[in-house]
Amino acid sequence: MPRSVNSVAKRARRKKILKQAKGYFGRRKNVYTVAKNAVDKAMLYSYRDRKNNKRNFRALWIQRINAGARLHGLSYSQFMGKIKANSIELNRKVLADLAMNNPEAFKAIVEKVK
Repeated sequence: MPRSVNSVAKRARRKKILKQAKGYFGRRKNVYTVAKNAVDKAMLYSYRDRKNNKRNFRALWIQRINAGARLHGLSYSQFMGKIKANSIELNRKVLADLAMNNPEAFKAIVEKVK
C-alpha cells in the first residue's frame, strides 16, 4: 500500500507562514524556510514589545505628571504621595492627560492636595 501524505495540510501550513511574511525583504518573503525563521522572530518581538509598550507608556505618563507638578512646586513623588493621602482616585494616565491638555484642571488638583 502506498504511503499517504497530507499535502493539503502541508501546503496550508506553508501558505499561512508565507502570508505572515508578506512585505519582508528579500528571500524572507518567498522562501519557506527563511520566512519561517523571520516570522518566528517577529512573533517573539511582538510578544515582548506588547509588554514593553505598557512600561513605556507608564514612564511617559510619569514624566508628564512630574513636569506638571514641578510647575506648581512639587516633585512627582511628593505629588503622588499627597494624591494617595487625599484618596483621589485618578490614575497616572488621566493625570498625565490633564497635566498636558488641561493645565487649569491639573492646577486645581494640585491646589486641592497641597
